[in-house]
Amino acid sequence: MSREELPPAPQARHATARERPHAAPRPRIAALDVIRGFALCGILLANVKPIAHMGGTAPAVQPVVTTGQGDAWLGLFVDQRFFPIFSLLFGIGFSLLLASAADRVPRPRLLLLRRLLALLVLGLAHMFLLWRGDILTVYAVVGLLVLLPSTWLPRRAVAGLAAVLIALPPILGSNGVPLVPGLFLLGSALTRYGVTGRIEHSTRVPAALGLAFTAGAVPALWLQIESGDGGTGAFASWFALAGLLMAGAYVCAVLLLLRTPLRPVLQWVFAPLGRMALTNYLSATVLVLVAARLIGGSPDGWSSATVLLIAGAVLLPQWLLSALWLRHCHQGPLEWLWRWATWTTRPPLRRPGTAESG
Repeated sequence: MSREELPPAPQARHATARERPHAAPRPRIAALDVIRGFALCGILLANVKPIAHMGGTAPAVQPVVTTGQGDAWLGLFVDQRFFPIFSLLFGIGFSLLLASAADRVPRPRLLLLRRLLALLVLGLAHMFLLWRGDILTVYAVVGLLVLLPSTWLPRRAVAGLAAVLIALPPILGSNGVPLVPGLFLLGSALTRYGVTGRIEHSTRVPAALGLAFTAGAVPALWLQIESGDGGTGAFASWFALAGLLMAGAYVCAVLLLLRTPLRPVLQWVFAPLGRMALTNYLSATVLVLVAARLIGGSPDGWSSATVLLIAGAVLLPQWLLSALWLRHCHQGPLEWLWRWATWTTRPPLRRPGTAESG
């Protein structure tokens, strides 16, 4: 068997896996939780106005063009700078789960098919009940059409496809959703090459990559500004390229900070949000809609200070509830239901030593 392939599920483990599919999970990679929580904060900043509008049909990964000087920082440092991180993490998580499931169940791809279908149901409900800009539906569909079939390909082919699919949208002057397949495949390739498992222990690699991403992002940002508003193809190209480069620089910066004494602080701030990212992403829509109703007026007229205030008013209670919830439970409520749908067996929710209701 080629080393590039995912390992098959050992036959000797099948009976045990069917009896206890949730036993002995692999240790969590703390850096991924921190990065996911960090990205969740940025996505919320980018989504506040689109959610408040409630009339748009385009997902929030499309550029949000800001014309006011006070809002220029959103277009430079926030818009489309965080969704690439989230998309990359989705691909990483998918391949980590597939590798884990291959050791525990005889048909791991069927398990991931159920996971993507469950995500599709959640995304459609979110889209039609709350906000047409939902991205979970896009993730589920791309996962079904691109990510799941890619598991039959050697990792070199996955890495090559990822490079092509990431490079094409900026070249063609498109951005947002067209980048998702490439980012998914990049995350999958990083996991299959073992990079994900080493991110907790590397300093020189993220430092070198961070410098390279930053060096590329500076001229891309300048060209984004010089290309004018969002109505030109040049703007879309530089906007997408700057977004990708800055997303890479952000990830490298977080990884470097995790190698410093700031690690406990970063874990305390971002890990609870990241471990309950699905619950927090969906509940943020409701909270932003409530805030928009209370504030009133057109979201187009909101200042950047208002956007920050709303984002803070959403993230603070989410962080508090996430931290308290995870003291007693293994996962967030929607993460738990998603895992249940994935494995078709009710997983434990409460931690040992706490009362189990029901």
